[in-house]
Amino acid sequence: MSRLQDVARQRATMSTIVNLTSVFEGLASMRISQTKNQVLQSQQFFNELWQMYSQVRVDNLFRFGRTKADRVIDKQLFIVVTAEGGFSGDIDQKLISLMLKDFDPAKQDIIVIGHHGAMQLIQSGISFKKYYALPSRDRNINVQPLIREVRNYKSTMVYYQTYVSLMFQDVKRIELNAAVQEKGKRVTEGDDVISEATYIFEPSSFDVMAHLERSMMEIALSQVILDSKLAQYASRFRAMSMANDKADEWYGELTSKYNRTKRRTQDERLKEITNGLRKTRAT
Repeated sequence: MSRLQDVARQRATMSTIVNLTSVFEGLASMRISQTKNQVLQSQQFFNELWQMYSQVRVDNLFRFGRTKADRVIDKQLFIVVTAEGGFSGDIDQKLISLMLKDFDPAKQDIIVIGHHGAMQLIQSGISFKKYYALPSRDRNINVQPLIREVRNYKSTMVYYQTYVSLMFQDVKRIELNAAVQEKGKRVTEGDDVISEATYIFEPSSFDVMAHLERSMMEIALSQVILDSKLAQYASRFRAMSMANDKADEWYGELTSKYNRTKRRTQDERLKEITNGLRKTRAT
């Protein structure tokens, strides 16, 4: 009897796990869909800014949105975007390893986003300049503190997880200003030229250009963070999908075991009843 109750408890526990993994799988799938939509919306806004930017600028130089008063550090900035928690498989380790292959403390400074990456760097004895928590929201991500840091360096390299497909995620590195300009190449530039001869710029055309560059870098960096989060959601979906399949398999095995144990228990009871009746007749 106790054996049957044990199997029943195991079966009930596994049923709960099946339901939970199914819920988490559904949540991850919903987050993937929402994040994809957010990326599309931000891309549309970027396109509008680039059209304005391409009509205003008079040369091909990208100045990182710096003002004339900004002083540039003669080093490169590394920004590495990792998961906030440890539930990301080995992709964060792969990302950190890629970044460390390029890292020279005399030539680069590191800013890490995500607690998991920060802990890996600490365990490796690698110091970093600043740490930021990975934004919990997928909308209105505030990257202005990062952009202020970017403006202080001659160039910025971003390391992040990228979404390839629902079942496969990879790591990638991009130079931030190159990413902005690459996005701009996909936009059809307008025919109109906005110049000081036809428009009034306040406080100056240089400041307007700097504002547009900062805005486009904010969008590009936000999209990098969203892409990283998209890869993390896909990784969770894959993990939950595999866990759900395994839990469902175990539930089926426990159900079969429960039925066998129940039949065996019923057979033993029937034997006991039959033997009892025989003894009664014999007396």
